[in-house]
Amino acid sequence: MIISIASGKGGTGKTTVATNLAVSVNGPVQLLDCDVEAPNAHLFLRPVIEETKTVTTPIPEIDLGKCNQCKKCMEICRFRALAVIGDTVLTFPELCHSCGGCVAVCPEGAITETGRELGVLEAGTVNGVSFVHGRLRVGEAMSPPLIRAVRDRTWANGLTLIDAPPGTSCPVIAAMKDTNFVVLVTEPTPFGLHDLQLAVEAVKILEIPMGLVVNRADMGDDQVKAYARTEGIPILMEIPFDRQIAESYSRGDMFALAMPAWKARFRRLLEDIEQLAGKGTGAQ
Repeated sequence: MIISIASGKGGTGKTTVATNLAVSVNGPVQLLDCDVEAPNAHLFLRPVIEETKTVTTPIPEIDLGKCNQCKKCMEICRFRALAVIGDTVLTFPELCHSCGGCVAVCPEGAITETGRELGVLEAGTVNGVSFVHGRLRVGEAMSPPLIRAVRDRTWANGLTLIDAPPGTSCPVIAAMKDTNFVVLVTEPTPFGLHDLQLAVEAVKILEIPMGLVVNRADMGDDQVKAYARTEGIPILMEIPFDRQIAESYSRGDMFALAMPAWKARFRRLLEDIEQLAGKGTGAQ
């Protein structure tokens, strides 16, 4: 079973939920941190990194000796990553989406592909949790290919938790797509409600069952709960604005380990998700 833990905005507690759930279940569990622009699950899990791999994406390389300046490559590229100027073809690697269309349409076979570095993938383990995350290269704008490289490590069987990027843009879709359930983490504030509504609409398009975790639930107002009732979205867990939880977080610890009652609650959270998704993971 694959569970994606997402949020419409940053700072709602998405990584808090993902890491505490990972350490609460009994049995094998995998955590993929797909927030490659700012990965932070490792700060709490502290895994032993056993593998580091550079991730690249294919970009076009032009053989000007074969090119006849027909402009077919430029015309097919919707991202303007190629420009034919006189007898020269300019490439703009940062704009390329690695679709391979230019290679396919070139009548002279003048275009091959080379790799452009996106970032690194790191994998390791800690206390029975299998961990993988990506680190996007500084200045790089193209995160979905790196997210897909992290997603490629998803177990064929067992429980996989995905810590998705915040928001509702392409990186989030890459992290949520083809998962069995989405947990949306929100907070009871006007900003939290606004961005939750955007996230819910994105999940609806993907047609994935979902539920809510409300963090800092005893602050703000009741608009998030009212919205959840209107939309028929179950609230699976409420986490209060608690000093002990905040202190644990500030130390980089997981409060489910410091407070055993919460470990049991996170196990019930998984059971509720399994029931709503209609799947079993074998983890308890």
